[in-house]
Amino acid sequence: MKPYPPQDLAALDALLADRHSAWWDGFYADRARPVPFFGSAPDECLHEWLADGLIAPHGTALDLGCGNGRNAVLLARSGFAEVTAVDYSQAAISWATQRASEAGVSLRLQQASVFDLALATGAYDLVYDSGLFHHLPPHRRDSYLQLVAAALKPGGHFGMVCFRPEGGSGLSDAEVYERRSLGGGLGYSEPALREIWEGSTLFRIRQLRQMKPQRPAESGLFGEGFLWAMLAQRQWEWHQ
Repeated sequence: MKPYPPQDLAALDALLADRHSAWWDGFYADRARPVPFFGSAPDECLHEWLADGLIAPHGTALDLGCGNGRNAVLLARSGFAEVTAVDYSQAAISWATQRASEAGVSLRLQQASVFDLALATGAYDLVYDSGLFHHLPPHRRDSYLQLVAAALKPGGHFGMVCFRPEGGSGLSDAEVYERRSLGGGLGYSEPALREIWEGSTLFRIRQLRQMKPQRPAESGLFGEGFLWAMLAQRQWEWHQ
């Protein structure tokens, strides 16, 4: 993955500033909106990885793009000693605060862009992302990968849910800049995800599969077939 020069990042961010924090605040303002992930059901893959022992629920966890806190609450209930949850939208953080209180769990909640976070190196056993990665423009992929790798302890895990090709906008990287928009989020093929997350040698993918569709009222879990579920492990040795 070819990194973009640091001086270009701000200019490219400005070019694609169609979904700023105020937009996301408006998105989360109507909690009754029929959005599949507006419920309280956590991701089926996260639940499965915890239940099957692929993720050991101990130490610290970081939920990036936490939304209303549905996955962060599961992490806190599962046994993580400390769960930090971050979202770009203050409306989402307010909702997550209420949800944590109702669930009787403690979360460290923060409103911020993930690229403005001051994360201690090697601070987390788990970093989780449900729906953030596919909203990142191409020029931010490498920054994000480096951020996640730096935040994780050696051997720590990164869990992610993102659009498959049929779930995304269908735009190529070039079209993103031509249209100045992600079109609602980018879809990724399996080879593309493997190239991004394993090509750098920072991560080893342990599982990459289609999300299992769910009926939350019956299973208590969230899952849509147009999404990927990926679990990767940070390599023990790497160099920034």
